[in-house]
Amino acid sequence: MNSKKTQMRVNQRGPAPEKPAPGGAVKEFLTALGPGLITGASDDDPSGIVTYSMAGAAFGYATLWTSLVTFPLMAGVQFICAKVGLVYGGGLATVMRRSFPRKVVYVAVGALLIANTINAAADIQAVAAGVNLLAPIPIAVLILPIALGILVFQVWGSYKTIVKIFRWLTLTLFAYIGAAFLARPNWSEVLRGTVVPSIEFNSEYLSMLVAILGTTISPYLFFWQSDNEVEEKESDPGEGDTRRGHATDAELKHAAWDVNAGMLLSNVVMYFIILSAAATLHQSTHHEIESATQAAEALKPIAGEAAFLLMALGLIGTGVLAVPILTASAAYSIAEVMGWECGLDKKPRQAKEFYLVMAGSTFGALLINYLGVNPMKALFITAVINGFLAPPLLVGLMIVSNNRKIMGDHVNGVLLNILGWSATALMFIAAIVLVWTWTQ
Repeated sequence: MNSKKTQMRVNQRGPAPEKPAPGGAVKEFLTALGPGLITGASDDDPSGIVTYSMAGAAFGYATLWTSLVTFPLMAGVQFICAKVGLVYGGGLATVMRRSFPRKVVYVAVGALLIANTINAAADIQAVAAGVNLLAPIPIAVLILPIALGILVFQVWGSYKTIVKIFRWLTLTLFAYIGAAFLARPNWSEVLRGTVVPSIEFNSEYLSMLVAILGTTISPYLFFWQSDNEVEEKESDPGEGDTRRGHATDAELKHAAWDVNAGMLLSNVVMYFIILSAAATLHQSTHHEIESATQAAEALKPIAGEAAFLLMALGLIGTGVLAVPILTASAAYSIAEVMGWECGLDKKPRQAKEFYLVMAGSTFGALLINYLGVNPMKALFITAVINGFLAPPLLVGLMIVSNNRKIMGDHVNGVLLNILGWSATALMFIAAIVLVWTWTQ
């Protein structure tokens, strides 16, 4: 670790005995759900919903296959992040600061802060727009109380309370699955789009593939996953050994179940958002949409009131889940790089700098909204930043997770290395394609 404050995060107790969860494997699986499930759910935030809806509206079922490709890659990368947090006893930014030149890490976390703040601004506006769909309250009036309410919840809520509410918010994702079935898709075409990859070598289609990858394998998820494994462990110290390098096999197994469940949920929801937009908007005249609320409104005359309500409720729930994760993951990374105390379970007086960064990111998001910045242009900037930030971060993650000085006996196995390096290569290709599309 880099400071005495940061070292306090590592508990020096001896290993606790591993106890089988009462009630069998199902209860053990449900008990394991936590940071991974929340991470997966937050990936389907309003900006992701926009991207997936645009893909379905523009190309029909032709991009459904991407959910099958991204699932194992996401699961592999996020489990590596979880493993680093559990084994090292600190977040990804802390590990990277110890392993790479500080200037490089400073640039990375600075870019992450900017991208997350822009993304949070778009998501806050999307939550306000979702409320506006259900009640005639002006969006401009709703933005401030929504942002401040989320910030107050983060600052004064305990970690356990925050996680409990986040877990319940993941249920809102099922609204998109329901909306897809109400859209009455052509299931034979759905099957073909799912199992037969369709690639068009033109800038529009390739840009959409890059956007799907960028919003699905997002840098902020790497930091959030590792930090929340540490928080989860520290919030319930009776669950295992929190000494550096002393993650138990049971902890790693639970983390794998948790991450796999979260990434599966994320990709299933992604799949059904594309499907519902393809079955409705692509079949009508709505081939181009610019917001998730526009997609919800377009569904109303095509798929009915029920589908519209489900999409609106899903928009609110996912936005309320994603905004605090975006601002908190930025605060974690900045605090760890600077050697400040951090953690959602700490009181503001114990981690002042951490909460100030979080508040600064929230107010930055508010400023973006009240300056009248076009949310789609803002999300494009975010996609560009993340598109160039993800590949080097993944390289750093893979180097760290294969370093025995850091990971001990828990370095990556063959399968994790295949998944991790495949995701890294794919994100590098996506960045190159992104630059190529600018020239077309």
